[in-house]
Amino acid sequence: MSKKGKVLVAMSGGIDSTVTALMLHDQGYEVVGITMKTWDYAHSGGSKKETGCCNLDSFNDARMAAVQHGFAHYILDIREEFGDFVIDNFVEEYLAGRTPNPCVLCNTHIKWRALLKRADALNCDYIATGHYAKIRQHDNGRYVVSKAVDDTKDQSYVLWGLQQDLLSRTLLPLGPYRKTAIRQMAHDYGYPELAKKNESYEICFVPDNDYRGFLKRKVDGLEERVAGGNFVDKIGNILGQHKGYPFYTIGQRKGLDIALGRPVFITKIDPVTNTVMLGDEDDLEQNEMMVSKINLIKYDTITPGMEAVTKIRYKDKGALSNIYYENGSIRVRFYEHVKGIAPGQSAVFYEGDDVVGGGLIQRSELV
Repeated sequence: MSKKGKVLVAMSGGIDSTVTALMLHDQGYEVVGITMKTWDYAHSGGSKKETGCCNLDSFNDARMAAVQHGFAHYILDIREEFGDFVIDNFVEEYLAGRTPNPCVLCNTHIKWRALLKRADALNCDYIATGHYAKIRQHDNGRYVVSKAVDDTKDQSYVLWGLQQDLLSRTLLPLGPYRKTAIRQMAHDYGYPELAKKNESYEICFVPDNDYRGFLKRKVDGLEERVAGGNFVDKIGNILGQHKGYPFYTIGQRKGLDIALGRPVFITKIDPVTNTVMLGDEDDLEQNEMMVSKINLIKYDTITPGMEAVTKIRYKDKGALSNIYYENGSIRVRFYEHVKGIAPGQSAVFYEGDDVVGGGLIQRSELV
């Protein structure tokens, strides 16, 4: 038994998770690799071949790295757990007129819980992934997620939902490194092909990146059921007809198939009336929002009016705000207007590089 302990490493077959496993192995941990099959592409009905983390080549790449370095490797089929929760939620959110972020939900409720369950079965002390973020224990005893050194790869935003019992047993060894250093490590370990391997930024169960087609295939009769709704302006005037409210997102400008003589953007979606509101770019600006399903990380509570930088999407640089707890939700008041707040997306609150917590955007307001 290693003095550093035994760690179960999620290995997708890509560069980040492979280097994670090999780095921990070199550091003296007893490593066990595990590759999770979350989705069967044959059931998606899409036109694109399997890519990313759930294809046979990726499974083989992960297993080969483990064999070559002398540690165990397992394949874990979590398709049923994944599909029932993540995919059903994905469909339900679009049908409710919101824009979901399935990767956050998967990390929080499926992958980490599945890893921890198997880690306990294999007597592992820790779990580890190839995410670019850091975890440390704060002076108050709580475990805190913070930004990675490489801000172009930082993934702290998608980890806001991890609870303390998960964070206390998670290792994220890539946090202190830039991607260029990880590519060099892959070369040094003898895997130059990994450094050239394309990274997938698509939703894993929508391999052709066509979420509209995915919704049509998953929900019988959806296209006919929602077709023919109205585009309206902000005072309710009908501007034309759309193809169905689930097929649009807040802030969308392209693909509207309506000519009004000026660029227009989707500013609101109403699933009850099947209406999609259009407006100018300025109409996307809001300065307040409500966030629900809160998970606090750095503190067990927040001071009313606490200043935080709030990010409303993964690539958002964030905006200064004050945050207030209200009946289990958080009201966010931005110092300046922010553009494109989309219900269903994640809002993550930062204090410096540390994640204070996060939640799901419920609604936005202009006050």
